[in-house]
Amino acid sequence: MKKLLDDPANAVDDSLAGFARAHADLVEVHYSPTYVTQAGGAVAGKVGLVSGGGSGHEPLHAGFVGDGMLDAAVPGAVFTSPTPDQIQPAIQAADSGSGVLAIVKNYTGDVLNFETAVELAEAEGVEVATVVVDDDVAVENSLYTAGRRGVAGTVMVEKLAGAAAARGDDLAGVRGVAERVVAGVRSMGVALSPATVPHVGRPGFDLADDEIEIGIGIHGEPGRRRVPMTSAAEVTQALLDPVADDLALESGERVLLFVNGMGGTPLSELYVVYGRAHDLLAKRGVEVTRSLVGSYVTSLEMQGASVTVLRLDDELETLWDAPVRAAALRW
Repeated sequence: MKKLLDDPANAVDDSLAGFARAHADLVEVHYSPTYVTQAGGAVAGKVGLVSGGGSGHEPLHAGFVGDGMLDAAVPGAVFTSPTPDQIQPAIQAADSGSGVLAIVKNYTGDVLNFETAVELAEAEGVEVATVVVDDDVAVENSLYTAGRRGVAGTVMVEKLAGAAAARGDDLAGVRGVAERVVAGVRSMGVALSPATVPHVGRPGFDLADDEIEIGIGIHGEPGRRRVPMTSAAEVTQALLDPVADDLALESGERVLLFVNGMGGTPLSELYVVYGRAHDLLAKRGVEVTRSLVGSYVTSLEMQGASVTVLRLDDELETLWDAPVRAAALRW
């Protein structure tokens, strides 16, 4: 294993320390327990947004803390859910009196620990609503969850709900936007190579040089099938078709197309996938009106990509275009 680390046991804290220095104008990192908030604290009168999960998926979630997106993020150990004692103070820090929306990926540990933290925060007088993201169409159940996993579609939920909060929606309104996004977003990913968790020191699964895993999760969980390596066009179709079919997309609809890198894939290859996915949607009569390409929800150094499609309408397009200023997303 070769990684740019001093002590694998301190990988998360060392990374957060550098993140805090690099983006001191945007974020503040708190320790014992560990969580990240916007610099300057919660915005008065605005619904707060909190998300979190295991580290190793950077920039998710800390990279999306900032104006127009998250107010706080809670990083667990690598590929491990954050604990309730981390999540509760993050919720409280995000509350300015208008309530907090917790955005939770559908992994068993995340769901259970957020539930506990929400109960603790509510006992302290914070009004909290929760939305669970389950956009992965690859499998119904995995090693880490009951039901569909929450993967790259989480970025869409955080951005659009964040924009709704920034325009002044109340907690019910922000939750309503988040729920609409969850209902209209689907994803599927592929691994070309596995990732190595620092403190484990070996790849999380075995994959031959001429094999790929279709339908993996962001922790490298098994997917739908393992197949021989093939062309970008065929791989993209294997990802895009199940996503579009699950959404039951019809000719004339508008969508956001998001091609996400898993951490070890060059941007040039992601654009190849994007181009093939765009063509496949066009053949269905579906118009891509918004796009995102890059490594936003990673799995350490895994080579691979995921394709996410979000059904759009006028309001969601407006919310997507609304200003955002976070370390990993800004316009």
